[in-house]
Order: sequence, then structure tokens, then C-alpha cells
Amino acid sequence: MFAFIHWNPNPVVFSIGDFGLRWYSLCWVIGLLSATWIVGKVFRKRQWSDEAFNSLFVYSFLGILLGARLGHCFFYDWAYFSQHPAEILLPVRFLPTGGWKFVGYAGLASHGGTLGLILALVAFCRKYKMHFLDVGDVIALATPVTAGCIRIANLMNSEIIGKPTELPWAFVFERVDMLPRHPAQLYEALAYFCFGLVLLYFYTKQPQRTTRGFYFGLCIALIFTFRFFIEIVKENQEVFEDGMILNMGQWLSIPFILGGTYFAYHGYRRDIPLGKTNIN
Repeated sequence: MFAFIHWNPNPVVFSIGDFGLRWYSLCWVIGLLSATWIVGKVFRKRQWSDEAFNSLFVYSFLGILLGARLGHCFFYDWAYFSQHPAEILLPVRFLPTGGWKFVGYAGLASHGGTLGLILALVAFCRKYKMHFLDVGDVIALATPVTAGCIRIANLMNSEIIGKPTELPWAFVFERVDMLPRHPAQLYEALAYFCFGLVLLYFYTKQPQRTTRGFYFGLCIALIFTFRFFIEIVKENQEVFEDGMILNMGQWLSIPFILGGTYFAYHGYRRDIPLGKTNIN
């Protein structure tokens, strides 16, 4: 009999009066702060303006939040939100008996967040007269760390769980049921952190062989290729996915895989010999 990992952490890190800091929020903040530090460092190295950097943070945050929320509502639960459109953007649930209850944005989709970020970057680049792929490459260097932190947040919330398994490292998500399951959130988090190291390797060791769009493409291709295959061991998010050949996450990953592979392939120069150079 395996001693599976029983998982039921307190979702609140600490409380002060009526305020409670949740692990979910803390992981999001750590991810965003990490991304801000990485992007800021590259901005300074390229001598881009502080004004543009501050504006980029706002554009990116709003693009990710709105895109992730709309992605969940339209891709995964349109049957409900089509009847409750106000709840798409309001963090509340209107009760059948009248009144409302604060529930936060319970439902964010990573595919929608990625698409929202891309559209936000397009708007940002138009305003500041910058090339989209230049900015996309910088954002890509920070994205895996943030994505990994978000999946740790999902793990702390016991959500986006894996399918049952007898593997010795299986997690029993006690808030869900008592079945040992794949810790799919942990798989994704570890993979994304590793992808961050891959991007860092190319950025520090092979900058002479990378051109505009490479990091943007490689980041998207790696993350969504992994996302496509990790869905095999994850429970479907919605009931309607049970009868599909590929679930919604897999279908939505395909365009990102194709687009990312295109930019990564065309952004890597194979005609230049390898050699160490300083960071750009």
C-alpha cells in the first residue's frame, strides 16, 4: 500500500481581522513581481524608457486578467454566462433569491490569458511605436516563471486536478475526494520553471544565433506543447469535454503550438557558429 501525499493545506496564509491573505493570491503576486523584475532588467539593458516599462505592466496585467476571464466564460462555461453576462466582469455571483455574493474571479483560462496578453502587447506597441516581436521576446523571458507560480497557486487551491493513479507520488486532494491523483498542477509548474531555464540558456549562451521573435515563439511552443500532452492525465474542466476526441485545452493549444513553432524556427540562425557572448 503506497503512502500517498494527502493534500489539504489551509488556503489562507495568515489573517488580520477580516482580512486573510490566500496562498492563491500570494503565488500570483510572486509570479507577477518576478516577471516585473525580469522585464525591467531587460528594459534597462536595452535602454528603453521607464515610462514604456510602467505602461507595459498595466497593459500586460489588464490583458492577462481580461483575456483569462473572458476565455473561461466563452470557452468553458458559456451556457451559464450567456444567461448571466454581468458576472463575466463582476467578481460576484447573483443569487436566485436576490442579492449577491462575492466569489472573486472563480474561473480564469490560460489560453484566454495568453491571447489577451498578445492583444494588449499589440496595443502597447502601436502606442509606443515598438516592434511587437521585440516586446514579445522580452515578455517571453518572464512568462514561464509566472506560469509556474500560477500552477502552484492552483495546487494550493486543490484545483485543475489530475486523473486517478497508483503512482507513489500521487496526491490525495482531500477537498475533492479521497482518490490518489496525478498532481498535474505540480507537473506543469516544474515544466514551466524548466522552460524558463531553457530560455535563459539561449539568452545568455547563444544570443548571436537568435533573432527577433525567437524567444516569443519558443516560449509559446514549449508551454502549449506541454499543455497539450499534460491534458492526458488531467480531469476535464467541464462535463461537455467528456465526449470530445481532444478536450478544450488541447484544441486551444494547437494554434499556439503552430504559431510558436513558426516564430522559433525562423528566429534561430543556424549559419552562425556557437560561441559565448555577453547578454544583449
